[in-house]
Amino acid sequence: MEQGALTTSESARSPEVVDELIRSGRERAAGGVGQRRVRATYLGVAIAFVATAAVTAATLHAGRGFSPWWLLFSAALYAIVSRVEFEIGTGLAIPTELVFVPMLFSLPVGAVPGTVALGLILGLVIEARGVPQTERLLGALASAWHTLGPVLVLEYAGGMPLRWTAWPIYLGALGAQFAFDFASTAVLSGFALRVPLSTLARFLGWVYLVDASLAPIGLMLAFAAQVHPALPLLVLPLVLLLRSFSQERSRRIDHALELSDAYRGTAFLLGDVVEADDAYTGSHSRHVVELVLAVGDELGLSPEERRDSEFVALLHDVGKIRVPSEIINKKGPLDDAEREVMKQHTIEGERLLERIGGVLGHVGRIVRSCHEHYDGSGYPDGLAGEQIPLVARIVCACDAFSAMTTDRPYRGALSLEEALAELERCAGTQFDPDVVRAILAVNRTQGEG
Repeated sequence: MEQGALTTSESARSPEVVDELIRSGRERAAGGVGQRRVRATYLGVAIAFVATAAVTAATLHAGRGFSPWWLLFSAALYAIVSRVEFEIGTGLAIPTELVFVPMLFSLPVGAVPGTVALGLILGLVIEARGVPQTERLLGALASAWHTLGPVLVLEYAGGMPLRWTAWPIYLGALGAQFAFDFASTAVLSGFALRVPLSTLARFLGWVYLVDASLAPIGLMLAFAAQVHPALPLLVLPLVLLLRSFSQERSRRIDHALELSDAYRGTAFLLGDVVEADDAYTGSHSRHVVELVLAVGDELGLSPEERRDSEFVALLHDVGKIRVPSEIINKKGPLDDAEREVMKQHTIEGERLLERIGGVLGHVGRIVRSCHEHYDGSGYPDGLAGEQIPLVARIVCACDAFSAMTTDRPYRGALSLEEALAELERCAGTQFDPDVVRAILAVNRTQGEG
């Protein structure tokens, strides 16, 4: 099993950051390990693995004979399977359990780590159609640490013959594989790339789920090899099928990344249109985006909600491009007729975004609710409490707070203390009390910083 590299931020919760992690992992997998510190870390981990694998090969035998031809055959089969890569999060799940598990029972156990490393190198040679980059070789060797866990467990168990009643030992070997892999990846991605362990565990969990699902099939192939050594070759049609699926998944991820870029580009373009039409509204929206994201993190929004909150904060006033400029820029309070025209901007914003469709169409429905009040006194639909989407409740409070702390044509800005006090006064009526508490916490944190 092998993973693509991760990037460095715990804020990898939001879809746009996950998109960036996927791109980073692809670039790193395709172009080597990059920065000097990262390269030095990969070199050190690779050298440590080679030394450990050499000691293991010299000291652990588990009572099996040694056939150089069978070792080369196993390495070649591993190389073929290692080129089937499923992108999961920012990592790569590779179905090498289908070959790795049989190797544990058909080769001298001490020779398995070196054979896996040889297979990974052969896989890179196949991919590059020649000598691969040195940095990619280092990455392959550094990723082979997972082999040591099962080898040590089986050696400690006495190199027992393959039998079904030994399933607790095999389960322990799988757990050791994950432990060794996580430890080595924590060094590679955690130390070199500053990825928090919580982020690392979240992404690797999916990769390990794939390995755990394929390990029993690998064990069945190991039993089949006892009947005839060539029977594991029957796994090749499955490998070809998995390769087809992996290529299709890669294409779907490509399309998803392109679509994500298109949505973000459209959102920022509309933001620029709003700013060109009304400089205050444009700068105000950018400030609301920053505050909304901070409050969303304080409230623990899901990745999808965080993405929605950014787009809604950016576009909550997009409907104002349909409001006459003399109303937008009027110096003084609006009269009743003008206020009714202004209230239409949320509906106009929804209509505009629904015409784009997709994610922005969904965002448009939230934009419609950004001026609803917690007690039901808002517009345009008179929603109350939990009827109002959470993202709309957040944007409503942050929008009002930003407006209160900004000079307007008809009044001066309130002080930070006055604006916070007004938020607290209106908690439970105009604003969601939980959102108000989050805004207070964010401002308290920023003040301490």
